[in-house]
Amino acid sequence: MNDRYDPGYGGDQYELVGYDEYGQPVYRQVQAQQTQQQTYDPYAQQQQQGYGYDPYARGGQQPPPAYDYGTGAQQPGYGSYDPYASGQQQGGTAAHDPYGQAAAGAGTAQQPRVAEQTAHIPQQAGPADDEDVRGGPQRDYHTEQFAFVEEPDDNSEDVIDWLKFTENRTERREEARRRARSRIVALVVVLALAAVGGVGYLWYAGKLPGLSSDGPATGTATAAGAQKRDVIVVHLHDIKGGGTATALLVDNTTAKRGTTVLLPNSLALTSDDGTTTTLAKSVEDDGSDGTRNALDTVLGTDIQGTWRLDTPYLQNLVDLVGNIDVDTDTAVPDPDAKKKGEAPLVDKGKAQTLSGKMAVAYATYRAPGEAQNAQLERFGQVLQGVLRKLSSDPQAATTTIQTLQQILDPSLTDKDLGTFLAGLSDLAKGGDYRTDLLPVQGDGTLSAQASASVVKNVLGGTAKSPDKGAAVSVAVQNASGVKDNTEKARVVLLNGGFTFLEGGTPGSAQATSKVTYADAADKADAAEVAKTLGLPPGSVTKGKISASADVAVVLGQDYKPSSD
Repeated sequence: MNDRYDPGYGGDQYELVGYDEYGQPVYRQVQAQQTQQQTYDPYAQQQQQGYGYDPYARGGQQPPPAYDYGTGAQQPGYGSYDPYASGQQQGGTAAHDPYGQAAAGAGTAQQPRVAEQTAHIPQQAGPADDEDVRGGPQRDYHTEQFAFVEEPDDNSEDVIDWLKFTENRTERREEARRRARSRIVALVVVLALAAVGGVGYLWYAGKLPGLSSDGPATGTATAAGAQKRDVIVVHLHDIKGGGTATALLVDNTTAKRGTTVLLPNSLALTSDDGTTTTLAKSVEDDGSDGTRNALDTVLGTDIQGTWRLDTPYLQNLVDLVGNIDVDTDTAVPDPDAKKKGEAPLVDKGKAQTLSGKMAVAYATYRAPGEAQNAQLERFGQVLQGVLRKLSSDPQAATTTIQTLQQILDPSLTDKDLGTFLAGLSDLAKGGDYRTDLLPVQGDGTLSAQASASVVKNVLGGTAKSPDKGAAVSVAVQNASGVKDNTEKARVVLLNGGFTFLEGGTPGSAQATSKVTYADAADKADAAEVAKTLGLPPGSVTKGKISASADVAVVLGQDYKPSSD
C-alpha cells in the first residue's frame, strides 16, 4: 500500500522543499512531471537523469513514480515496481529491484539496489490542523535510511586523545598550584604559631626585653615579684680558722634560672631583742632561726630553710661528687705545711681541679689585707662547682646528702634539700646559673638603688635596712700604719652591733689609740667600743668629733686586732 505522500496518488506530484524543526522532510505539490528515469542512489551528491530519488535534495529532484494499483501498469517512461524483484521490465524501463537481487548485465549502467534504500517518501508530520496531510496512514522509518548518517573518521580518535592529554596536563598544573598554595599557607600558619609560642614562652620565663628579672628597666618590679622562687640560706662554718660565710641559693622556678647570692658579714640586721647587729654576729648569737627571720626582714624575701655546712661536710661533699673544676683567682698555701715556701695547695689558673681538701682551703682563704668579700666570692665559686657536679636526679642527689650524715636544721629535710639541689644542678649544667654579690654600704645598710638588681630582680623583695639611729655609729681613722687594720676594725665593730663609718687615714702615724665621745650620754657607748676593739679603758676621752658619728676612734700603733 502506498503512502499518501507517494507520487501518483491521485495524480499529484510533489517536490522536497526543506525540513521542519523535528528534522522531517517537507514537500509541495508541483504540476510539471519529469518523464526521464533516474537511478535511485541515496548517497549521490549530484542529480542524475532517469529514475532516481534523493530524499535530501534541496531542489529540482522529482519523487519516484507510484505504482498504479488500479490498472497494474506503470506510467509511461517509468519502470514498473516489482516487489519480489522478478527482474521483468515493462515499457522498456528497468524494474525496481529494492533488494538488489537482479544482476547487472554487461554494458548496463544500472547499479544493484541496497536493501535499506527503498524508493519511498519518509513519513512527514504535518500541522495539527492539516487534515489532508495527516489523513492517511503513516510509515515508520529508520536512521539508516538517511544519507546524513556519517561514518566515524580515523582522525577523530587522535583529536580526542590530544584533547584528553591537554586537559589532563592543565588539571595537573592546577593541582600543583593548589598544593603549592596549601603548603605556603600551612608554612605561614606554622611559623605564626611558632612565633606566638616563642613570645609566650619568653614572656612566661621573664626573658622578654623590658620584662627580664635581670634587667634594670623601669617597671620590672611587678613582673619580677610575681615570679615564684625557692630560697634556702647556707652558712659555711670554718671549724679550724673560725668565722662564717653566708649565701642564699635561689631557684626561680618561673624564669628557670638559678642564682647564688653572696651576703657580706657586715650586712646590718635587727636582732631578736630589736637592737642592730651584723650578719656574722647574728649567725653566732641568734642561730639559724633568728638569722633567717632577720634576713627575711631586711631583704623582703621568704627563706624556706637553713643549711649549716661545716667545712668537714663541705670536704666530704666535694669528694662524693668526684672533685670540682674552678677558675681560681689566687694561689692558696697548704694550711698543713710545716715549712714556709712549700708548693701551694691550690694553684692559680683556669679550670683547676679541686679535691675536697683543696676546695675547703680555697673557699675559706683570705689573704692578708683582703676584704671579707674576696673570701666570700671564692666560697660562691666552690658552691657553683659542686652544683655542676651533683646529680640532677632528685633521688640520687638525696642519696648524696644522706651519705654526708650531717644533722640538718629541722626546717630542711634530706629529701627536701636533695630535691632542691638537684633542680639547681640542672640549671647550673645548662648555663642558667650565676653568682651575685649583695651590695652593702660601709655602715652595713642597703641602698634601694644599689641593691635593686639583686634584692628586687633576683630575690623579688624590697630592701629594708634597720634604722641608722638604732645603732651607735663609730667613725674610724687608721693611724697605725697598717692598711689592713681598717678592715679588721670594721668587721669587729659590725659584729659588735655598731655602725661603721670610714674616717680616712691621717697624715702621720700615732703611737697610741684613742676613743672620743662628745656627749656625756655616749660615754658608756664609747667604753663599749673600746672594749670591742680590744683597747684599754684609758683610751676613752671626751672631746670634739664629727657630727655624723656618735663615737670617733683613732687606731694607733698599739692596736692589735683580736679577730677578723
